[in-house]
Amino acid sequence: MASYLQIENISKAYGPKVLFEHIGFNINEGDKFALIAPNGTGKTSLLRIIAGKDKSDSGGRIMFLKDIKIAFLEQEYDFDPENSIADQALGGSTEYRQKIREILTDFHLGDFGKKMKELSGGEVKRVAIAQMLASGSDLYIMDEPTNHLDLEAIEYLENFLSKSRCTLLMVTHDRYFLDKVCNTIMEMDHGQIFTYRGNYQNYLAKRQERIDNRNSETDKVRNILRRELEWMHSTPQARTGKAQYRINAFYELQDRAEQTYTTKQLDLGDMQGASRLGSKIIDCKDVSFSYGGDCLLSHFTYNFQRFEKVGIIGRNGIGKTTFLNLIAGSDFPEEGCTLTGKIERGESLKIGYYHQSGMQFDEDQTVLETVNDTHLLNQFLFPHDMLGNKIGRLSGGEKRRLYLLTILMKQPNLMIMDEPTNDLDIVTLDILEEYLQDFKGTMIIVSHDRHFLDRLVDHLFIFCGDGVVKDFIGDYSEYSAFLKDYEAKQRSKARMEAKAISQDNASERHQDGNENSQRKLSFKEKRELERLETELESLNREKAELEKAMNGGSLPYEKLAQISSRFTEISASIDEKETRWLELQV
Repeated sequence: MASYLQIENISKAYGPKVLFEHIGFNINEGDKFALIAPNGTGKTSLLRIIAGKDKSDSGGRIMFLKDIKIAFLEQEYDFDPENSIADQALGGSTEYRQKIREILTDFHLGDFGKKMKELSGGEVKRVAIAQMLASGSDLYIMDEPTNHLDLEAIEYLENFLSKSRCTLLMVTHDRYFLDKVCNTIMEMDHGQIFTYRGNYQNYLAKRQERIDNRNSETDKVRNILRRELEWMHSTPQARTGKAQYRINAFYELQDRAEQTYTTKQLDLGDMQGASRLGSKIIDCKDVSFSYGGDCLLSHFTYNFQRFEKVGIIGRNGIGKTTFLNLIAGSDFPEEGCTLTGKIERGESLKIGYYHQSGMQFDEDQTVLETVNDTHLLNQFLFPHDMLGNKIGRLSGGEKRRLYLLTILMKQPNLMIMDEPTNDLDIVTLDILEEYLQDFKGTMIIVSHDRHFLDRLVDHLFIFCGDGVVKDFIGDYSEYSAFLKDYEAKQRSKARMEAKAISQDNASERHQDGNENSQRKLSFKEKRELERLETELESLNREKAELEKAMNGGSLPYEKLAQISSRFTEISASIDEKETRWLELQV
């Protein structure tokens, strides 16, 4: 395959902090790369250099295939607030007007004339993505594409990219999204690049193998060092005349022996204790809330229990954050708001509220001035050399991590978290999940991260619109499976009803002696009908074989994922072909 992008000898540093140095890699046509690295280590900087928005400190070379078309999705989308959705997405071009309209409609942005200034953050992100996808570019460079998107939008984008033949380089922390879309994972670690072909699970295994091998080599070096140390400690007379290269080699060995590889881990062990939690948490009775004429909550009744873990999902702008503010007791503007019903909170309640946009730091303060506890800061991956850094110099993820620390150190017994996974790197997410699994309190979490929800929640509140909230017992994957099964049954029911109507119509025509009134199929339609019957027979046979294989329980993860993906494709194809078959039968 053609080489779309070649990177050679690029570096970036900010003052004394070196992000990466003299790195290089290659991306071929059809590659779908996910770039993984801890926050603050240069992921965004690397993408900006590749996209031509920044420069490498060491020069180097960035070579694209001739005439290749590139689209770059930055975390912050620059838009004109007075533009309509359609004008903003088109960006002055008319080449892909129909395509952009189709994608905007799929993203539930069908009101093309709505002004950008009227959109939520998630809606703005969808416009940015729609503009990128409709451009028909050969290479997409994407920085955190799932941030601020709701689950429906994430799954739409996931399906689009996984089926597309595009070439992709992206930064993401969404592990399910990464696993389904990408075929290569590139890790930036200690300023170096390591590439792993395969999915996220394969990456974890191969990465650990690399670390173990590195440490094993270091152990061997230490054994050699001991022998060299004996030689170096021998009498001066014994050393006289010894080759100088052995003396030089000794010091090189000493440096290598000190390079035992360790991965920084976020340690929350000292913060597991929560304040004592009474029997009463939050009791909601017939609560309704509307704002600006929109009903965001309608007759909601629920008593939150000790130690329960609730996930909240729903489209952007449907009222999830408003709900969190209500139960937390946040203030609302009096004008345009209507609140009825009762919300009662327990006396022992100590709320830790992680706001989606609630970070309020003095940008000129240092890390240590913000949190005056070096031990906790070190646990949260803020080493000693970062404590004097001003908040304004931190990356978005580092700020989020510091914000999380300021909440957890107060030891709340009710954690309310609004999109806590935004901007956090995968290492931080994994450890945060482990901490929250053992959290001795109640949790209420709004999140679009399916992996995060699957690991943490007991049940889900699904915000359906018009203030309706439904309770589902189970995690997100269980809810998604239930929803797909329900929709498949509804489609099957509709097909059966259509078939019954068709048969009734045929019977009536026969009884009336009007058989000739039935529309005759053209030659082309007859051939299509025959082809559909043959294809449906083959597809249903393959579907049954795949279902049998999936239920066998002996397949490795990667093979199971492939079969599952094919099963989904076949099911959709069968639905489509059966619908057309019925149309031809009527």
